Amino acid sequence: MSKITDPIADYLTRIRNAQKAKHRVVDIPASNIKKEITKILKEKGYILNYKFEDEVNYQGNIKIALKYHPETKTPAIKSIKRVSKPGLRQYCDSDNIPRVLNGLGVAILSTSKGVMTDKEAQTQGVGGEVLCYVY
Repeated sequence: MSKITDPIADYLTRIRNAQKAKHRVVDIPASNIKKEITKILKEKGYILNYKFEDEVNYQGNIKIALKYHPETKTPAIKSIKRVSKPGLRQYCDSDNIPRVLNGLGVAILSTSKGVMTDKEAQTQGVGGEVLCYVY
């Protein structure tokens, strides 16, 4: 088994690919940060549901039920993009938190107070690493 250098990029790519292939459910190896991102995606209505399966193996799995528009069958996530990469980290302070699609999208940040959306970080007055943009 090969070691993944950027697990978050892998996570986002699996969601993107599953949506392109019109899958209903996608399985992703779990980690604490991925679980937090998954909770945010559900909270913001980008995915239908999720389930953390910890008993499968040591690492565990995240099962994500993808969300599509009922009539047009278009995915709820139009774009999901990695911002901060292992080779080039992107940080922002509480004053310069990026707005995604003029506030319509969500930037997910990893802060000292945990993983949160751009708006939560603004409210709490914390900055951090910009993990990804979703809209």
